[in-house]
Amino acid sequence: MKVHLPVRRAILERRTYEAPAEGRAGKIRLDFNENTRGCGPAALRALRKLSAKEIATYPEYAASTRKIARYFRVHPDELVLTNGGDDALRVFFDTFVEPRSHILICEPTFPMYRYYAEIAGARVDSLHYGPNMEFPLAAALAALRKKPRVFFLANPNNPTATLVGKDVIRKLLRAATHTVVVMDEAYAEFSGLSVVPWIRKYPHLFVARTFSKAEGLAGLRLGAVLGRRDSLALVRRALPPYPVNTAALVASVAAVEEGTSIARYIRDVKRLRAWFASELQKRNVRVYPSAANFLIADFGKTGPAFFQKLERHGILVRERSHDLGPGFARITIGMEAELKKLLRLFARNS
Repeated sequence: MKVHLPVRRAILERRTYEAPAEGRAGKIRLDFNENTRGCGPAALRALRKLSAKEIATYPEYAASTRKIARYFRVHPDELVLTNGGDDALRVFFDTFVEPRSHILICEPTFPMYRYYAEIAGARVDSLHYGPNMEFPLAAALAALRKKPRVFFLANPNNPTATLVGKDVIRKLLRAATHTVVVMDEAYAEFSGLSVVPWIRKYPHLFVARTFSKAEGLAGLRLGAVLGRRDSLALVRRALPPYPVNTAALVASVAAVEEGTSIARYIRDVKRLRAWFASELQKRNVRVYPSAANFLIADFGKTGPAFFQKLERHGILVRERSHDLGPGFARITIGMEAELKKLLRLFARNS
């Protein structure tokens, strides 16, 4: 039987999104910006206590939302939970973006903004970070005057690890009179800067957060969207009734209520980030300032061969030759022993 599948043109005209890598188990994973030490003990205990009946029934959200809202210092009706940080971004396309309307991004950046835009049939207006990873403020203000539907800004940015300061963000918000501004704060815990307290002042400001980084819950997929009560009510209309699973709820609540493990991990990342950058610089590797749990390093002409050597020894980093140039890599700030192993291999490579 011959049939015709009425596939949307936006789907036919784009490639399938493939996860960047498989077969990573047992390796030193410095490529995905995960918490390489694992989730905290409180989250693990909470998961082990899950009963068969809890797993067999649909989750309830009110109690968990109250506790997670307390963690972000917002009211429960200023928060919605999503199935991972990626889903926290998708809801803005479902809520605000029409086919052939425009969104604004600044590249290189997290690829999911462009990915969802292509699926939605939207047009992407792209700014570009400068040669020293600087944010193009003047170009951004000019682009906002054209009234794109949504402006996505990762802060700190992935992969550049750069941070846009509050004065610049304030200028962007004031210029975005007809634009939803989404601050993607996946790495905010490592920068010390968040605009979550601003959501009540700016009705067009939304903040996307994830529990995949500092909280170490990437495998459970939990994200969050924060916004002013009346603005967030519009986003809720685009959400399914059960977006988050029970395991993610109980583990995240346990993690944020315990808090110590998260705080310790953040302190360790900041300490190791400075140490690792210094060690690379001693070895004549150019390192860019970082406000995240990773850094960008330029290993020069020998970089591609070195990255292959790392992989042969079970160490994974994220090569960025396609957007930053040959020799560039994004390296997660893993545990000290993991970073020292990378440095030892580099010494042998020199």
